[in-house]
Amino acid sequence: MEYIITFLDKNGLVFAFLITGLIMYFSERISKTLTRGKIPGSAISIFMGLVLAYFAGLETLGKKGIADIPGFSGFEIMGGPMFRDFAIVSTAMGASFAIIKKTGPIGVLSLFLGVIISFAAGVIIAYVMGITDAESLTTIGAGACTFVVGPVTGTALGASSDIIAISIAAGVVKSILVTIGTPLIAPYIGLKTPQSAMIFGGLMGTTSGVAAGLAATDPKLVPYGAMTATFYTGLGCLMCPSVLYFLMRAIL
Repeated sequence: MEYIITFLDKNGLVFAFLITGLIMYFSERISKTLTRGKIPGSAISIFMGLVLAYFAGLETLGKKGIADIPGFSGFEIMGGPMFRDFAIVSTAMGASFAIIKKTGPIGVLSLFLGVIISFAAGVIIAYVMGITDAESLTTIGAGACTFVVGPVTGTALGASSDIIAISIAAGVVKSILVTIGTPLIAPYIGLKTPQSAMIFGGLMGTTSGVAAGLAATDPKLVPYGAMTATFYTGLGCLMCPSVLYFLMRAIL
């Protein structure tokens, strides 16, 4: 057993990718079989990761979640800022600002409105629940934008791991709500053209939720909504730890 643990620690990153791949595989199967695709596999896998990290932390009394368990140390690297930032950059590679300009000023306006409204909603809920410091409020507000913006902002501001976890959970809840709600409200908001899909993606922002929701509405709209949702993530990562954080400090 000691040999196996030593072997896994020496190949920790490879083993972390293997475990993550298995989690994503079973999450996709659960999404397709139990929820018929209404809840995206990415949201399920993130939830499973949070549960594993929580119980691993209770078991080891550590601070790195599952990375505190012998043999699973590779998750410390995989879950670190390097791979996180790489994932963010990779999602934006296929986006083109020239294409988003086709929606006109309303498309750009939807991005800013989407970030500000989601951020404000997260901050208000967090404040009502008793959180009062600017760093924590900003991190949770960023998480209400997306579950990517939350940890990026929290890391930049030095927020605690508990607050960052709450921000991720807020983003996951939003992703699920957008996924389930999109096909239900689509007929009432005129969500049937590429332009409307781009505006919708700019307002909602959660790429996984928008993509899954549009896939259930009209698969042809997915690329358009996902594209502006990607810009939303980038805009949120820029605004939340800077402009919106300074605004929170000024208010508080």
